[in-house]
Amino acid sequence: MSRTTDILLTALAPAIWGSTYLVTTEALPAGYPVTLATLRALPAGLLLLAVTRCLPPRAWLGRAFLLGSFNFALFWVLLFVAAYRLPGGVAATLSALQAMLVILMARGWLGTPIRAGAVAAAATGAVGVAFLLIGPEAALDPLGIAAGLGGAASMAAGTVLSRKWQPPVSALSFTAWQLTAGGLILLPLSVLLEPPLPPLSVTNLAGLAWLGLIGAAATYAIWFRGVARIEPGAVSMLGMMSPVTAVLLGWIWLDQSLSPLQGLGALIVLCSVWAGQRANRPGSASPPATVTLPGAGSSPDGSVAVRDLRCHGFPSDGTAR
Repeated sequence: MSRTTDILLTALAPAIWGSTYLVTTEALPAGYPVTLATLRALPAGLLLLAVTRCLPPRAWLGRAFLLGSFNFALFWVLLFVAAYRLPGGVAATLSALQAMLVILMARGWLGTPIRAGAVAAAATGAVGVAFLLIGPEAALDPLGIAAGLGGAASMAAGTVLSRKWQPPVSALSFTAWQLTAGGLILLPLSVLLEPPLPPLSVTNLAGLAWLGLIGAAATYAIWFRGVARIEPGAVSMLGMMSPVTAVLLGWIWLDQSLSPLQGLGALIVLCSVWAGQRANRPGSASPPATVTLPGAGSSPDGSVAVRDLRCHGFPSDGTAR
């Protein structure tokens, strides 16, 4: 499959994530952010585990929980805090800084060179998101800003580490591990921090099904597939498709106004995403990353390359699925 096809397929994930605001505000009960994040992650993760029949081996449990925290638990909690304490445009603009953070983290953790064009595209894209979403009534709350920056850093770290740690299983299995781990982290927090949910209507259940099955299970499998195939700086730029979709859905379904400045912002974002893909194009293909897992193989030091790892799934014969 060509790089262009990989990019277009991966871009579907953040484009669909742009529906989260519409579904959350129109189809879900308000005031239960951690509980709803738990219900979005854990059932989807368990369902994928049942479908893929692939459990992480013991040596991968720490990585699965760390990635589940960065990509889901910590990211979603900080995202909700920022959304509650800041205007939506400010929160989304802070999240757009993720692309810049990925460039810096990829340099430190992956040795990826920092390209001037990639930095310029990331900065221009953040400006485009600001034009798209920030209004004159925007107010700055210190705790909200800290949460927004923390959420961007969390997702950036999750993206880079998901590239660094690639188990030899399908993207669906890798997604199942992380969603389940993130949901297990969120579960006790939802019990401790929030009251029980009220009885859910059919609309509420439909909203949860959309966010869990489509907005989490399917889209994150697409996203992690792209993370494994596309350069970190390039894949992070695709995340800017989310606010563009959110604004378009608000204009179509909620009759929200779309000003010329917002149209300009959307155009800037789209051009920045395109420029980011070109700026992050590698000069040559990178060799697949390998990590060493203790006690898992037959080498003299008791280690094995990640490509030789076998999936520890449900079947009694222990075969990988």
